[in-house]
Amino acid sequence: MQAVTLGPAGTYSHRAARAVADDVAFRESVTSIVNAVADGAFERGVVPIENSIEGSVSESLDAVANSDVSVVQEIVTPIRHALLAQSEEFDTVASHSQALAQCRSYLEANYPDVALEAVASTARGVERARADPSVAGIGHPDNVGDDLQIIAEDIQDRSSNATRFLVVAPESARSDAGGKTSLVVYPNANYPGLLLELLEAFAERDINLSRIESRPSGNRLGDYLFHIDADAGLYEERMQAALDEVEGIARNGWVRVLGSYDTRHVLY
Repeated sequence: MQAVTLGPAGTYSHRAARAVADDVAFRESVTSIVNAVADGAFERGVVPIENSIEGSVSESLDAVANSDVSVVQEIVTPIRHALLAQSEEFDTVASHSQALAQCRSYLEANYPDVALEAVASTARGVERARADPSVAGIGHPDNVGDDLQIIAEDIQDRSSNATRFLVVAPESARSDAGGKTSLVVYPNANYPGLLLELLEAFAERDINLSRIESRPSGNRLGDYLFHIDADAGLYEERMQAALDEVEGIARNGWVRVLGSYDTRHVLY
């Protein structure tokens, strides 16, 4: 099996993808990864969906909502950031925007005058550091190689820093088995109590929601869809009953069921 994830080699996404497949290809954006799976070019894609410090990855939420894919597994892995450079003299720190945000306090305290440059991935920032002595990168300490130094390790603002990745597959691979279910709900409506109705569909059946998040639908200002993670599998009668009720609430819109899956914890 071949998986596709954010590149180049050495990203945290790459580390997560290696738990899924030995053969890993790369793309420069989450959207292109999800589209490649939806088009059948790859059997699996691995995308970051949520970080314990910075929250959800908006591009990933939008990509899975707008593509015909399923979710077949989630991978949770701790994130260890290191500052990597050719020397201690640099004037720019380059990394993925999420990594820069996760190290905000450290950078402000230790390098308040250094410019921050957002690039496509942490590995791309490390590549910038290898090519330019005036640039430092933020990435896993294993990415240091022979031509960079580890200026500082564990520079993330919180030691509990962890990222959740989704393993996406073609829609035909969707499963009812697993302890967690993800769905996207577009009610195409706006009235008092709408969100309460959606929540009650799960609460009345004793189903915990581990995450619910709104995203703009893109149709008009103030119009939203909802990403929901429920701690129950589609094989359960209570989950099917909740889903039937949600589909009734969203009868003027749509409900996209991404599937049920289990969680895998990967340590690096």
